[in-house]
Amino acid sequence: MKIGLVIEHLDPRRGGAEQWTHQFAHWLVRAGLEVHIVAGGFAPGTERTGFVPHRLPHLAGRLEFARAAEKCLDALALDLVHDMGQGWHCDLFQPHGGSRAAAFEQNLYLLPRWLRPIKRRSAHWLPRYRDFRQLTMGQYIAEDRIFIAISRMVARDFERFHGVRREQVRLVYNGVDIQRFSPDQRLNYRRVVRDELGVADNELLLLIVAHNFRLKGVPALLAAVGLLAAEGWPVRLAVVGGKHHSTFDRMSGRLGAGRVTHFVGPVDDAVPYYAAADAYVQPTWYDPCSLVLLEALASGLPVVTSRYNGAGELVIQGREGWIVDDPGDPRELARRLQPLFDPATRQRMSAAARRLAEAHSLDRNCRELLAVYDEVVAERQHRAA
Repeated sequence: MKIGLVIEHLDPRRGGAEQWTHQFAHWLVRAGLEVHIVAGGFAPGTERTGFVPHRLPHLAGRLEFARAAEKCLDALALDLVHDMGQGWHCDLFQPHGGSRAAAFEQNLYLLPRWLRPIKRRSAHWLPRYRDFRQLTMGQYIAEDRIFIAISRMVARDFERFHGVRREQVRLVYNGVDIQRFSPDQRLNYRRVVRDELGVADNELLLLIVAHNFRLKGVPALLAAVGLLAAEGWPVRLAVVGGKHHSTFDRMSGRLGAGRVTHFVGPVDDAVPYYAAADAYVQPTWYDPCSLVLLEALASGLPVVTSRYNGAGELVIQGREGWIVDDPGDPRELARRLQPLFDPATRQRMSAAARRLAEAHSLDRNCRELLAVYDEVVAERQHRAA
């Protein structure tokens, strides 16, 4: 089978979608498929990967990328095209960022209440949003396209915001590399990282890995940690990722979390921090199916996230972690964190977290998508017969 994958950049250093697509492309090659990648940029060493790169020229915007990708794909005579959310010429559409319309609505919660209607009205005339609407129309208008939803939340968004019929949707949760992310890594990294951060054995080290701090709920997390610290709970927080910490550093001080919070900054490998942590916390306002949450589960960490995280659908309350209803409520978040100070509770939830991740491995994820590939190709052959 000759497959085309479309993504803006095939570089695992850039983010979750890029990392996942890079892993998936390698898996397809190992499975014996001929894999062509259409992208605007590639990670160094791509020529040695086994798939065929097709680099698009530097383009001014999203519409230009979609048009250039379509032209490139038309010349390749592929059996199937799988787009990760950037183009509109495909058989399978899998937007890793979820529904752009749903994300816009969720981002409004980050604004003051009085500003939200103004922002919503401005979206009707600003050129940036006009381009988004035109791109989205091309992505969702196809009657015979299959849409890969990476969570039930995203599947509902496809129907609600874009009119996608249920029979066009296939639910395929993200998967995680359960060899790379494992409780066994604690033997290698736990002591050294906790010593670097100055975290004592009796202190609960919470972790969040994020770039967009506001969207991922860092302000509420800082406030919750401040509440716990004020009540005398032995808590510490490591914030991994992001580039501009000064605003949040000052915020942590105002909220009473300054002396127990460590802003680590960007790292090439988050594995040592999962190994050092006792729990993972991500009170996000919008996450289609968080890869970092799955990485934390695979590392044996109890998790606390919000109902706006598609990966949270996999978590059973009190077994692998907790789901908060309001990611902006630090008191609710602090209440959910308190049981994790008990070592026996953490140990029980850690084992359950690992079992859940093993049921959602990257290999299973890829096999489920390959089954969708076979379905699409078989249906096309049936129609042609």
